[in-house]
Amino acid sequence: MSDLGGDNSSAVAGAQLLAFVERIESMEAEIAERNGDKRDIYAEAKGNGYDVKAIKAIVRRRAKDPGEAAEEDAVVDTYLTAIQQAEIRRGGGARGT
Repeated sequence: MSDLGGDNSSAVAGAQLLAFVERIESMEAEIAERNGDKRDIYAEAKGNGYDVKAIKAIVRRRAKDPGEAAEEDAVVDTYLTAIQQAEIRRGGGARGT
């Protein structure tokens, strides 16, 4: 494919490459439009008094496999417990509790 001379195979390869690039560009435009729509939805939620950061966390969580989410929760809980115990042993008390 590195030979881009004037023969028919290079013209076909060029046309195919152009088709791939145009499809990718079209998808990029669609993604940008969808991201704009998503921003509008978050702005609407914020305007109605909802915490956007919490909504984004919920969306991320719902996108995960339930088993993966449960495993992640278990690890986070284990880490938080370990940190709280370390803070108590240090004499500083537990933060955020």
